[in-house]
Amino acid sequence: MEQVIKNPILPGFYPDPSICRVGEDFYMVCSSFEAYPGIPVFHSRDLANWEQIGYAMTKENGFHVDVNTYAGGVMAPTIRYHQGTFYIINCNFADQGNFIITAQNPAGPWSMPHWLSDVPCIDASFFFDEDGKCYMMGTGDVIKHPDGSTERGIWAAEYDITEFRMIGEPVAIWDSALRGAASPEAPHIYKIGAYYYLMIAEGGTEHYHAVTIARSKTVLGWYEGNPANPVMTHRQFGFDYPIANAGHADFVDTPEGSWYAVMLASRTLEGIHKNLGRETFLCSVLWERDWPIFSPRTGKLEWEYPADPHLPWTEYPREVERDEFRKPELAMYWTFWGTPYDDFWRIGDSHLYLKCLPHGMAEDLKGFGYPKKVGDCVSFLGRRQRQFHFNVSLSMRFMPKGAESAGFVVLQASNHQYRVERAVAGEASLRPDTVWECEKQPKGTQVLRLVLSTCDFDLMPYMPDFTSKTNTTVLAEVPWDKEVTVIRLRAIGERYLFSYGENEVREYPLGKEADGKLINPEKVGGMVGTLLGMFASSNRTESENEAAFDWFWYEEKK
Repeated sequence: MEQVIKNPILPGFYPDPSICRVGEDFYMVCSSFEAYPGIPVFHSRDLANWEQIGYAMTKENGFHVDVNTYAGGVMAPTIRYHQGTFYIINCNFADQGNFIITAQNPAGPWSMPHWLSDVPCIDASFFFDEDGKCYMMGTGDVIKHPDGSTERGIWAAEYDITEFRMIGEPVAIWDSALRGAASPEAPHIYKIGAYYYLMIAEGGTEHYHAVTIARSKTVLGWYEGNPANPVMTHRQFGFDYPIANAGHADFVDTPEGSWYAVMLASRTLEGIHKNLGRETFLCSVLWERDWPIFSPRTGKLEWEYPADPHLPWTEYPREVERDEFRKPELAMYWTFWGTPYDDFWRIGDSHLYLKCLPHGMAEDLKGFGYPKKVGDCVSFLGRRQRQFHFNVSLSMRFMPKGAESAGFVVLQASNHQYRVERAVAGEASLRPDTVWECEKQPKGTQVLRLVLSTCDFDLMPYMPDFTSKTNTTVLAEVPWDKEVTVIRLRAIGERYLFSYGENEVREYPLGKEADGKLINPEKVGGMVGTLLGMFASSNRTESENEAAFDWFWYEEKK
């Protein structure tokens, strides 16, 4: 049977892919935003099957991300290999900006960050030429017009990769394919044959996202745009097409000379909702008359491509669906929200324990550029939603006191979330302006409740005048004094059915069918995907209480 490459090759929240090949091995990294550990690193032998081998950023090499919008932090890494060393360049909006880390083994350990005070703006990347010289490139208002105005474009400069500093003055090398294009960014340079090729993203990372390419005979020369630009986009298919916002690509070749491109794109529900965030897709590339043709014959991302017959088909074990926390370390698919400075979690007696920390699950948001705040942790652990239809369930042992709450959360950006939480009725576990769409239980009653959080904002969090208002709605609250609670969510697209019980055999519905669209509105943007996780909070009070989770079961459905 002919093997196929199935898209997305990395399903779920794995955006901004960058790839490189070393011999017969392929390595890829993706953005992680405010998730911790940061910058997941993947390995493949065949471009179809991928295994995660580590993370590039952890506490051990000084990684800091805050708990804020979930869509801040670390984005748009580039990975390259040169003379025995792997390099990653990235920008951390929660710390000092652009940095480079290095490793001899891509699985780690990675070096401490080399902070780049002379590399401005976002999406910086680098290129190693055949003569060993290194060049840095990035975005900025570098296109000068006779009237003195400037326009967004791409710059490049020679770079000293051993001293981590710019050698020459940055020069503008291209603007964009579309005149006045929005957001020309994510530049990558390659030397292929007689030309240097500059590939960028433009149009913004949403519906009008596109891949465009230009070439030059000199690395710092002005680049000539491909007459066929954009070489990949899905914006012409309309808003109801099931694969949207394709862009932000990176090239890779095989030892036998075949070419491919990885890029981000999103699977959509109802032409609007991007619950899974931006995922990693792949397409074949054919070179013709010194220009690349993406996905030959169709010009669009396909759900499947024939696997390269010259690459050794290599499958890896699937992620465990039901984690019973029998090993002392966490599996790589688990992620924290923000750097976990406190010792608020532990594994023991085949349970995961989360301490109730003061930080709530839906605190007021800060815009980007806020002061770095070390140690303000949220007691949360989750894994990525990777398909539209799924079941998730967990077993928790927890008896709340005062303002404490713990349970299950479906987490999206900017305080959009559903929570099923054990709490004490009438205590300070909820915001004062909470709206009730159900009967309140008497104060002091042990309860289980279904809570919806949303957020109103006009500007995106990276805009200077960002403000927001978080809304809290209790959809259901029932008396529940059992120490052990089994919580279950059945998700069929945007239909969310929550239930609970004392064990897995008998369960009761919690509220009516919930609408997933409320936490996946178009304004959230799909920058990040949904995390499904466990949490424990004392909601701005002091506590030593813990929630103990016996197991967590994530089951994907067709």
